Amino acid sequence: MLRLWFASALLNGQWATGVRIVVADGRIASIETGVKTEPDDERCGVALPGLPNVHSHTFQRAMAGLAERRGAGGDNFWTWREAMYRFLARLTPDDVEAVAAWAFAEMLESGFTRVGEFHYLHHDLDGRPYADMGELAARIVAAAGATGVGLTILPVFYAHSDFGGLPPTPEQRRFVTNLDRFARLVEATRQAASGLPGAVVGVAPHSLRAVTAEELREVVSLAGNGPVHIHVAEQLREVDSCLAWSGRRPVEWLLEEQRVDGRWCLVHATHTTEAERKGVASRGAVVGLCPVTEANLGDGVFDAIAFQKAGGRFGIGTDSNILIDAAGELRQLEYAQRLVTRTRNVLATDDRSTGRALLDTVYQAGSQALGVASQGLSVGQPADIVSLAVDHPALVARHGDALIDGWVFAAKAGAIDRVWVHGRLVVADGRHVAREFLEQRFRSCLKRILQ
Repeated sequence: MLRLWFASALLNGQWATGVRIVVADGRIASIETGVKTEPDDERCGVALPGLPNVHSHTFQRAMAGLAERRGAGGDNFWTWREAMYRFLARLTPDDVEAVAAWAFAEMLESGFTRVGEFHYLHHDLDGRPYADMGELAARIVAAAGATGVGLTILPVFYAHSDFGGLPPTPEQRRFVTNLDRFARLVEATRQAASGLPGAVVGVAPHSLRAVTAEELREVVSLAGNGPVHIHVAEQLREVDSCLAWSGRRPVEWLLEEQRVDGRWCLVHATHTTEAERKGVASRGAVVGLCPVTEANLGDGVFDAIAFQKAGGRFGIGTDSNILIDAAGELRQLEYAQRLVTRTRNVLATDDRSTGRALLDTVYQAGSQALGVASQGLSVGQPADIVSLAVDHPALVARHGDALIDGWVFAAKAGAIDRVWVHGRLVVADGRHVAREFLEQRFRSCLKRILQ
């Protein structure tokens, strides 16, 4: 039994002060408001629900900052991808686990309590499958278990190098597969995740470039009731290639050829038309935005304002993990829209503050995208709680939604004091409880890979 007392808390969408949350068996057993602390209470700051990270490739955290040198012919997403391919050729299973654990710890420290791991590194260095098809998926699960982050793991199907079923390139050998092997991979992933409390398994056809129409239908069928995630319309070259192949744009093709619904998360969807955005919104699918990565790669800016007005839902993800920061993703999302429109507070809705509107949106949509029904901090829900430090300079003398605005727009570091996932304390005094060990293992991994 855990008794947490908060000066204030955002409880299922409503602010309350003097809040006692009692946790039992990983879930919120009771909530009292307007109460004073008692001797058995653990005094805390401001309680917010933990945020969902809808899209991550954890192994890429190890190459963060290594692709920031200009090439002779200029740089874009496609040149970055070649650098990524060269890097992944060095990673062993131990490396994959060490890097994932470090990335998960950083996510927890920043306020993410569940992650959607878009897991497409499946095979050995030479491209041969491991004896255990789920070897690397099991390493991701082990990293999640060690750090305490909630996990939605999405094994990726990748069979082709471009539209029309073109054969994969040698650089893609570590993740290409076929339908038979992928079915076995999904089953192995489910077995690996079965021992992790709250774990969810979905599927991720990598992109329309990487699957044929027939393969896509088979892959989606393997999801069962689980989530389906796919990269789509991230790059203009991708849109042009899809038009050349099918006569339709990527999102347009997907909406016409697939039964896209609330299980789906369309990652990026950067280059979409008004009709496509309205189509996605009407189907109840989530768009997974990764603002920091999209800025780093020069992808472009998704029209979140128009999508929001159409009733669309979007979550946020850290994608390439160039920098892991939940508040930073929210801030970049809003700032990109401001730069495009040359106005301010553009994603605020009703009379809520911008930070509050962003948090509400990405919490609800992100939870949906990761396959978890969540009603925030309320009785019966998992105890996934982020505690803000009320004495942080960006939060002093602020109340209600102003606390969220202070965290998102004004706090640099140290605003998050503690984090619990399923009632387990994973961050204390702003640091993951196993940070020293996880950081040392990550450092050792980098030294071996990079030297």
